[in-house]
Amino acid sequence: MPKKFLIICAVMLAMYFFTSVPAVQKKFLYPFPYRTTVENYSARWKVDKFLAIAVMKVESNFSEAAHSQSGAVGLMQIMPETAAWIAYSLGEDSDEIAADIKNLRDPDTNIRYGTWYLAELEDEFHGNDVLALAAYNAGRGNVRDWMEQNHWSENFSDVDKIPYAETRDYVKRVLHCREKYSELYSAHELIATPIALHELRFARLKNLSL
Repeated sequence: MPKKFLIICAVMLAMYFFTSVPAVQKKFLYPFPYRTTVENYSARWKVDKFLAIAVMKVESNFSEAAHSQSGAVGLMQIMPETAAWIAYSLGEDSDEIAADIKNLRDPDTNIRYGTWYLAELEDEFHGNDVLALAAYNAGRGNVRDWMEQNHWSENFSDVDKIPYAETRDYVKRVLHCREKYSELYSAHELIATPIALHELRFARLKNLSL
């Protein structure tokens, strides 16, 4: 067997074992920046923190300066018009809304809005991660249309049936990342689940203090 081939095999084997070490995966493959902020807002809105950080990783790969061609901004890629609606739903006054939209790249503001929106979608689609993530990527209106046209129930789970290739890939990537983050960072702690979100929605509309 050629020496070069053996060397290549040895290097690949070493890389496999190296990247399989949890500490290495945490540092290089699945870091958890802004962890305190993500955990605080995920707990506030009752959404899975591992789902939130997975969305952030896939959306921007943790770049505060990320800006999509469609106009989405920041870590969790929030559209300015969506940010305005979120701010209004959170009971912010006009000055606060203007300031937050202007500073949408600010990590705290972006994560606060992004986790709230994710919780809202989880609530709307009754805790169905596939539908909620599809809506985060393609819009809730599109997802509602797909459900009606294809007779999807609230228990829909077949990602491959999502009509948009980009959205199919997005949902698969986020779910994979969520699984990896859960494995690496759970440390026997319970994962927060989106329960009683309809109660939170009403509380927010009553100007729940932030």
